[in-house]
Amino acid sequence: MQALFRWLDLNEGPRCLLATCSIGKHDPSTLSLIDWDELRTFKTQKRTNEHLSARWLLQKALGQWGGIDCNQISVDRTEQRAPYLKAIQGLWLHPKLPNISISHSENLACVALVECGWTVGVDAEPLERELRTAMYDMMAKGEELLRLRAGQVDALWTWTVKEAVQKATRMGMHLNPRDIVVRADNKRNKISIENSIFQLENLTNDGYCITLAWGPDGNPIRSLEDDVLDATREAMSLNDAWTVGCSSVRKNA
Repeated sequence: MQALFRWLDLNEGPRCLLATCSIGKHDPSTLSLIDWDELRTFKTQKRTNEHLSARWLLQKALGQWGGIDCNQISVDRTEQRAPYLKAIQGLWLHPKLPNISISHSENLACVALVECGWTVGVDAEPLERELRTAMYDMMAKGEELLRLRAGQVDALWTWTVKEAVQKATRMGMHLNPRDIVVRADNKRNKISIENSIFQLENLTNDGYCITLAWGPDGNPIRSLEDDVLDATREAMSLNDAWTVGCSSVRKNA
């Protein structure tokens, strides 16, 4: 199996990598970023292959990114199920890890990495997929819904944009796709969600509609160790008597 890598030249300059590969079988014991608890919940071989292929691809992408030991990190999820990288708890390592997004559809797995301080979402669908018109009401409303029904915007592009934005916000389906409004321009676009603006990239190739959404990370994910270190720094800044190590005074010195 071969992974394809594409470094993206984004408008405002954050480092960003898109990786793709075909979905196939992998030996999980050879991979560093497997979620064994999640793996045990899969009922079909297809779902297992999707998960393992995406984690294999993520490991390969991190190798291209450079400077990261996959044996010292893991993939965790937020309450909204958004995946992110973190140092293994207890190692007290604080590498600057990229933010990630993962997608798989039919026979393709995608992974997007963007440098710390930015957030990213990627979604892919086969170009041959035809969305049922009944789905339009689930994904759009108002003028956007009318444009979809009239064929004035590409339905598949609209679908992948909304999925990518949901991932970039880390809200998933907690962000109603009907509240994400896509304009008629199906090449490049910007979408405002609350106080954030996400830019879009159309990366369609090899029979798949691939969409990337990215923007500044206004709500970085924090670990318990981050909180402990910040509390320690604050205590040190407020207390002049704070010292590191052991200080002693010898009598009669």
